[in-house]
Amino acid sequence: MEVKINREIRDYTESMFFGLSLRQFIFSVLSIVVAVGIYFGLKDHLGTETVSWMCIVGAAPFAAIGFIKYHAMTAEQFAWAWLKSEFIMPRRLTFGAANTYYETIKGGLHLD
Repeated sequence: MEVKINREIRDYTESMFFGLSLRQFIFSVLSIVVAVGIYFGLKDHLGTETVSWMCIVGAAPFAAIGFIKYHAMTAEQFAWAWLKSEFIMPRRLTFGAANTYYETIKGGLHLD
C-alpha cells in the first residue's frame, strides 16, 4: 500500500466531488451551466459550429477560475491584488542616480 504525501503541506487539497475540490467542482458546474445557457440561447440564431465555439469561449473563463492558480493565489485573490496595485495604491517610481563616494567626500569626511 502506497500513500501519496505532498512535499509541501500547503499544496494539499481535499477532494470533495469526483476527485475535485469544492472550488473546482462549483466552477465546473458553473461553466457547464453557462455553456448550456449559451447553447439554448443562440442555437436558433446562429449555426451549430458558431454556437459550439461560443459555448467554449463562454465556459472557459469559469473553468479557468476554478482550476488555475497564479503565485499560489486564487483568481479572486489575484484580481484583488491587481486592483490594489494598479488603482487603489499606485506608486510612481522614479530613478535618481546617487554617487555615494561623492556624497561622502562632499560631506567633509577627509581621510588624511
